[in-house]
Amino acid sequence: MKKSLIATALFLLVSLPALAAQQTVTLSVPGMTCSACPFTVKAALNRVEGVSSVDVRYEERDATVTFDDAKTSVEALTQATTNAGYPSTLKQPQAKQE
Repeated sequence: MKKSLIATALFLLVSLPALAAQQTVTLSVPGMTCSACPFTVKAALNRVEGVSSVDVRYEERDATVTFDDAKTSVEALTQATTNAGYPSTLKQPQAKQE
């Protein structure tokens, strides 16, 4: 019985990370007004625990971020850019026109 309980506990501990999911969001960062701004935004986002990739596009004034949603949140990402001097919001997908 004791071995079975230990085996079950170990299985659950190993399985917990599988419950977390990679999530990708795009943030609107309208305050990027020069070609150097994306470097600051990217650095701020990369410092957030759980972020695995960041792609900042100056021309579109946005940042696409992939992160582990068990370690961070969209709110933490927007707070990171705001703290760096570039307030951001979650960019909503545009509806397709037919």
